[in-house]
Amino acid sequence: MTETAFYILLSLTEPRHGYGIIKRVEEMTEGRLTLGSGTIYGTLTKMQRDEIITIYADEKRKTIYEITDIGKKLMRVEMKRLKELHNNVLRFEGDFQ
Repeated sequence: MTETAFYILLSLTEPRHGYGIIKRVEEMTEGRLTLGSGTIYGTLTKMQRDEIITIYADEKRKTIYEITDIGKKLMRVEMKRLKELHNNVLRFEGDFQ
């Protein structure tokens, strides 16, 4: 999973519209990752096609994105992989000093 896809899904702890996702990702990464509209909407379209997210319109007719059960399962698998990666970084970083 790409970093962009990971952070988009991580931002969906609650349903959000596109701009809300962009702002939440900026906040989570302390400004390190700034998503452009082309990147985010292309990724969201692919995620919808893969049934990782679902899309609906709110009362103001804004498009809202929400993670699906499939998306949550995917995130659990990815988080487990990243935890292993992190543990190995801590374990072996001294070998590269």
